[in-house]
Amino acid sequence: MVNTTAGVKCGGGGAALPLSTLNHVSLVCRSLSTSLTFYRDFLGFVSVRRPGSFDFDGAWLFNYGIGIHLLQAEDPESMPPNKKEINPKDNHISFTCESMEAVQRRLKEMGVRYVQRRVEEGGVYVDQIFFHDPDGFMIEICTCDKLPVVPLDAAAAHPIFAGRSPPPPVACKIRPVKQPSATKLGSVAAGGCVGEVIVVDAINGAAGGGGGGAMS
Repeated sequence: MVNTTAGVKCGGGGAALPLSTLNHVSLVCRSLSTSLTFYRDFLGFVSVRRPGSFDFDGAWLFNYGIGIHLLQAEDPESMPPNKKEINPKDNHISFTCESMEAVQRRLKEMGVRYVQRRVEEGGVYVDQIFFHDPDGFMIEICTCDKLPVVPLDAAAAHPIFAGRSPPPPVACKIRPVKQPSATKLGSVAAGGCVGEVIVVDAINGAAGGGGGGAMS
């Protein structure tokens, strides 16, 4: 069913859609089997039943409270070429983890190219690792859960913040990171303080780009 109603505008001050949760992320892939192996065996997703009424190839997976729906491309040759550069500002999906060291170790074992970054905000350090799936879609593993969720202005009255304790005060004094390879990108204002973004690019230089070309 296609809604043909014209004149609908977003952001006009009307009520937001009555949403509940994020259900899944859908990805078109060149090779269903290759992507299935990556998300299931490498990222730890579990295959789940998919509606049998679908008349196109795909696979459903689930873990970490979210679904991944893989769709086999009808014409894989027409898909854009895989991205060689790992750009943290590109579209991506992000996961938190229990051990960044274990993630790095596993990526090196698999020969997966990645870029590592560290962001410092008000004395809180957030580590990030970025890499690509078999089709060039970027995956991030991070410790972003260390940062408090701080509402801005009127958003503080939103029901999602009901019962949340206010975040602890953030010290405005920034201490430099002693990292010879660090590059200062600039400053970010948050909660009345200014924190410097420190970037540490640690590219895994394993030969082959990873997984026999399956992962880059």
